[in-house]
Amino acid sequence: MCLVIFAFDPDGERPLAVAANRDEFHARPTAPAAFWPEAPGLLAGRDLEAGGTWMGVTRNGRFAAITNYRDPDRTVPAPRSRGALPLDFLLGEDSPTAYAHRVMPLARQYAGYNLLIGSGRELWYLCNTGGGEARPLPAGTYGLSNARLDTPWPKVVRGKAALENLLADDKPLTHNTLAAVVGDRTLADKDTLAQQGLNGEMDELLSAQFIMTPAYGTRSRTTFWRDAQGTGHWREQCFNAQGELTGTQDMQLAPE
Repeated sequence: MCLVIFAFDPDGERPLAVAANRDEFHARPTAPAAFWPEAPGLLAGRDLEAGGTWMGVTRNGRFAAITNYRDPDRTVPAPRSRGALPLDFLLGEDSPTAYAHRVMPLARQYAGYNLLIGSGRELWYLCNTGGGEARPLPAGTYGLSNARLDTPWPKVVRGKAALENLLADDKPLTHNTLAAVVGDRTLADKDTLAQQGLNGEMDELLSAQFIMTPAYGTRSRTTFWRDAQGTGHWREQCFNAQGELTGTQDMQLAPE
């Protein structure tokens, strides 16, 4: 998962609303989001290479998502897969607070990551790079890519503004309107990228919200919100290397 734009409002009509793109090598084997046979309450995609997930929710109200942290100083393979972290939280019983305190001492066993974990009225952000960080998030609108939370990369800034405008509208939220928050295929301006220290050719190719290159790009888009009654509304759209839609899955999760 490489772009997550989300709004958290535990006292609002939509306690959580998320629009996210998973960017990955097209050759990496993946199973689309589904309820897992061995864990019927879990809805998530599955990384068939390492066994974890990049984003998921549960019928009892748990949420987790992870993005890679771009860190040139940490290129040696880590002993543990990052995708195990959201899966471990989703299948566990720890509160977000307890889970954060449990996994942060193990942070160096994973390659660089940003992790979101939430349940009930709690939503935490964890990062294991640059000294590490773990903190609960207050109500607000946030953007996460491959740097720290709310780093003002152009695609993050665009996404946050789009989500804020969408939620300020009186119209009902839909998967289509939420998908548009992370659907921009336009490359960012080079000067704007340079202000964030993103000066390489690859930085430009990866600057769009929706990424298209022959080997690597946006494999799936997930839109999700939980309403005040606790019902979760989920859609995953899958794409090929040409950016063409290859499948859509719509799911609802009734509260337990």
